[in-house]
Amino acid sequence: MAAGAGAILPARLPASASPASRLTVRVVDERSERLLVRRSIACPIETSADRGAMVTAWRRQGVGYCATADLSADGLQRAADEADHWAAIAEQCGVFQGVDLHALLDARALPDSRSPIGQALPPRAALLAILREESDAMHPDRRIVSWSARLSVTRREQWLYVDGQLRSLQSSQFVEPNLEVTAADGGLSQTRTLAGQYNGFCQQGGLEVIRASGLIGGGARIAGEALQLLAAPDCPSGPRDLLLMPDQMMLQIHESIGHPLELDRILGDERNFAGGSFVDLDMFGHYQYGSPLLNVSFDPDIEHELAAYRCDDDGEAAHKVWLIRGGILQRPLGGGLSRARAQVRGVMLEGTANSRAVGWHRPPIDRMANLNIEPGDTSLADMIASVERGVLMRTNVSWSIDDARNKFQFGCEFGQLIEGGKLTTVVRNPGYRGVSATFWRSLAAVGDPASVEVLGTPFCGKGEPGQVIRVGHASPPCLFRGIDVFGGEG
Repeated sequence: MAAGAGAILPARLPASASPASRLTVRVVDERSERLLVRRSIACPIETSADRGAMVTAWRRQGVGYCATADLSADGLQRAADEADHWAAIAEQCGVFQGVDLHALLDARALPDSRSPIGQALPPRAALLAILREESDAMHPDRRIVSWSARLSVTRREQWLYVDGQLRSLQSSQFVEPNLEVTAADGGLSQTRTLAGQYNGFCQQGGLEVIRASGLIGGGARIAGEALQLLAAPDCPSGPRDLLLMPDQMMLQIHESIGHPLELDRILGDERNFAGGSFVDLDMFGHYQYGSPLLNVSFDPDIEHELAAYRCDDDGEAAHKVWLIRGGILQRPLGGGLSRARAQVRGVMLEGTANSRAVGWHRPPIDRMANLNIEPGDTSLADMIASVERGVLMRTNVSWSIDDARNKFQFGCEFGQLIEGGKLTTVVRNPGYRGVSATFWRSLAAVGDPASVEVLGTPFCGKGEPGQVIRVGHASPPCLFRGIDVFGGEG
């Protein structure tokens, strides 16, 4: 057993209740600490600890689950028996008629240990001092009415056993820094953040993540931009070119590429909760999702990105694959079980190792992981110079998208007009709308490697019962032609 696992698991793992079943045991130990300085006052520190196991019984044509916080030998065995009971019932339902689910367990990942990347974090007192210094810097003016600096750090250990053998040990540390300031005057208010009100800058690692985020020294800049927005005119409305910076591209990728390509959603699983998808099973391999400049990868190998991992939560080895290449839709975000369900329908698809669960108490479902726009060859300066009449937008603040993940309307914190190839007036309340099925075909330029930013979100929601999971998105700035933009009155 791997180092550290003996303190969590008994020496004896559960045995299958039936010769027809194989077992996987996924054990998760997660500990979090959240620091907050609001209005230059340190708030009580929040800590959490969560530990348990999900036992999955795999029959040839049915799967059953049982989660337990009782990690004794007897507790795990009871969970295994319950999981097999449900697997037998599922097998009778015929969902996987004609496929062999045991085959999904045969070519799994090998044992693998990962340690948190990068520099050690300083003591709690030093981290609070950093947050307090930035909080103090965010209050230079009476019009600043709310300001805060925060940091969340989560350490996660996960063991995956298949047929009683350790297949994967993954150790991760997630760091989520943020700054937020609101300025108000004369009945108007504007909020500016480090990378979004939902922690857009978050990575795996240590102190280097805090430094790369811009949190240190960022308080004065964020406050200055909030005051600048307060005095700015509203973004104009009408068709214009649109230059989206990486911290807004993150949301665009997430909502109009990531969710529509989740295979379980395409198969109908999410319609009762979060909706379906405009994508059909017969689109893969030929559908023109975007312009020839659009290249999208599923890449769990970028180590600092938030959802880097060696294998998914069902044990399938993870590696980089193309979802969209040259604008053509290649494959869905589909784990092994969803691909098996598509096979029952007569559709053979290549997918991804993206069966993921928020914790030990939920079964894995198809989720985004590191979903990235591959860089192009155009510098940010050249993109700006190519625009006669447009708007640059950064940092998401609001979003709305229909239940097919098609028609959308997104708002940003910060906008700036582009006129005659130059950045000019800062504008507030910038927004834009479009249709996923055609929006990406207006892609006219993709930023070069030097312009790529590695971002993400810890708050991607999906599933019944609900799961809120960590997702990574890396992207350069991207330029779109002829987009419907609007301001506060639009």
